[in-house]
Amino acid sequence: MNEEDLEQFDTSRLVEPEQTDGEETIEITLRPERLADFVGQKAIKEPLSISIAASQARGEPMEHILLYGNPGLGKTTLAHIIAREMGVNIKLTSGPALEKVGDLAAILSNLSRGDVLFIDEIHRMNKTIEEVLYSAMEDFALDIIVGKGPAARTLRIPLEKFTLIGATTKLNLLSGPLRDRFGHVYHLSFYEPDEMAHIVARNAALLTAELHDEAKRVIATRARSTPRVANRLLRRVRDFAQVKNNGLITIDVANEALTMLSIDQFGLDSVDRKILRALIENFSGGPVGLNTLSAAIAEDMETVETVYEPYLLQIGMLERTPRGRKATSKAYQHIGKSGVGLV
Repeated sequence: MNEEDLEQFDTSRLVEPEQTDGEETIEITLRPERLADFVGQKAIKEPLSISIAASQARGEPMEHILLYGNPGLGKTTLAHIIAREMGVNIKLTSGPALEKVGDLAAILSNLSRGDVLFIDEIHRMNKTIEEVLYSAMEDFALDIIVGKGPAARTLRIPLEKFTLIGATTKLNLLSGPLRDRFGHVYHLSFYEPDEMAHIVARNAALLTAELHDEAKRVIATRARSTPRVANRLLRRVRDFAQVKNNGLITIDVANEALTMLSIDQFGLDSVDRKILRALIENFSGGPVGLNTLSAAIAEDMETVETVYEPYLLQIGMLERTPRGRKATSKAYQHIGKSGVGLV
């Protein structure tokens, strides 16, 4: 990093939690604030709680943490919980927001000892910024190049010890040197049905929504095993119940609201069904390449691969093969076709 970068410090890309408003504020209020209240992800919670306790006992910041998994599974929530459990501040930013080295330097130089820096979509940082992050993560220092040409020299600026929490949906896009600098690497998996029901019930109570037990399970089963989706559906069902049924969410109200939203009994929306219909009706069940499938449904290839495909794979309606994507017999049954065309 040179002096020009240093002069271009820009803290406008630093997002504080309290700056959010509207529906995002509602989302934040639904997040658990302690690890004990965090539902699911048992394989992560126990080692994480031990690491937090050990770091507190030593009076040291935690080692850097990498969280990866599908969108909406709780990576940001866990980052907030870790900061709260450690009793430190958390600063939020994202890989695409860090356009210049000075942006990262501005954030790092304003961190206090033990603070948490959360970088969402960390795989989307550019290479130059990533290289500056190496020394910050390992040596807690910023290396600045002073001067130009033969007279140039390197100036090292010390940083307070901090904990970097990186979140990504694509672990494979992280470079090896960056990935290896994280002391903890945790994979967030999809949630079990009972865990989803627990999340819906808890958040309904926080929203002061009167929710019948049967309606709770209807929302939970259609939430794609993802808490973020469950929270979104719960808020939409609550709105529907408020207008149509004096705020009481019964199983009939929940079913009617979710039908209005085109969410079926498997949690599939119109785009999911479009993908399956294209496979079955246009390509005889497949296999078909992702590029061709995306063009057939007029959706971005990356969106299909990262947003829709993981859940269809999880529930067994889609299959990946070396030759492309295929619809399974379960997909044929759900779409209402006979199964002709399956190899």
